[in-house]
Amino acid sequence: MKTEGAQTYPEVRDAVRALCAQYPDAYFRKIDQERGYPEDFVNALTKAGWLAALIPQAYGGPGLSMAEASVIMEEINRSGGNSGACHGQMYVMNSIVFSGSEAQKTFYLPKIAAGELRVQSMGVTEPSTGSDTTKLKTTAVKKDGRWVINGQKVWISRVQHSDLLILLARTSPWAEGQKKSDGLSCFIIDLAQAVGRGLTVRPILNMVNHETNELFFDNLEIPEDALLGEEGKGLRVIFEGLNAERTLIAAECIGDGYWFLDRATKYANERQVFGRPIGQNQGIQFPLAEAFIELEAASLMRWRACEKIDARQNAGAEANMAKYLAAKASWEAGNACLQTHGGFGFACDYDVERKFRETRLYQVAPISTNMILSYVGEHMLGLPRSF
Repeated sequence: MKTEGAQTYPEVRDAVRALCAQYPDAYFRKIDQERGYPEDFVNALTKAGWLAALIPQAYGGPGLSMAEASVIMEEINRSGGNSGACHGQMYVMNSIVFSGSEAQKTFYLPKIAAGELRVQSMGVTEPSTGSDTTKLKTTAVKKDGRWVINGQKVWISRVQHSDLLILLARTSPWAEGQKKSDGLSCFIIDLAQAVGRGLTVRPILNMVNHETNELFFDNLEIPEDALLGEEGKGLRVIFEGLNAERTLIAAECIGDGYWFLDRATKYANERQVFGRPIGQNQGIQFPLAEAFIELEAASLMRWRACEKIDARQNAGAEANMAKYLAAKASWEAGNACLQTHGGFGFACDYDVERKFRETRLYQVAPISTNMILSYVGEHMLGLPRSF
């Protein structure tokens, strides 16, 4: 299948594909069935340096571009894997890269680059606020030279496979005349020191074997220098990771979409019904062609988002639109692939149903399609704020 980005960063593509080829469908199928974690696969990516792609060379990383990082995520998913097990390591540490003190960057980033520390988790969402981030209720109060944290978070991913958690909490109450985001601050939490000492983790079983949890903070004490960025300006710190997150997840969806089309076109060419390949029928051919067109368009928006992020420009619109287009395109490609396979699309041995479940997540997370539409309506079209 000829794709728009096939010749983009071929050295990265070839190297990631070669690594992924060592972990065939059966590996990920077994992990999914056992509700396990692809430890060997993630360790191999870490050892090869791919998950440290965005760490600057000055701190021990390869200093690759966002465009190159997006290719890594795309190829993992196109090879049949699920980047949801490890993509946090790519973007969560951006908060440290762009907002950390020199001491924090010098301490954490070389260890992350070397694979000695994993920073896979970002604690933002809460049960009673959801996407209404500025209303979050988790608090951090300074007492005797330390921060004391109380509250609850939900849908926090990969805590069991992370050493650090980037946490957003309220450090001062909102006052009239302030921005809604004022008073929120970011912190670096050492999970080994926190779990069982004020932090309780409760896993949430879900349909896509995505490792996610509820977190309960009960007078958790952390050092004063755990503050990341400026006190009261934590939302700005978080956004350093969120635009990267949305762009990288767009790339994962694009990888999923091409995986679906690769499988569907192969099956449609081989499957004979009524004396001819089913791919000759327009009822099979047209949905696959439409999915391909939409994936190519989504990929172009992905490159635009990467370009703005790499130029250190505001990529909020492009990152959101790339994520919207890619999630929609991958879902439609998944539908077309499942329909092409008929009953066999539901058989676990074909892996379509697993990938179908995995790509469906991105209509909802990490930002829902409705929130993206609201963002575009307000910021791109100049319509009144809807929430």
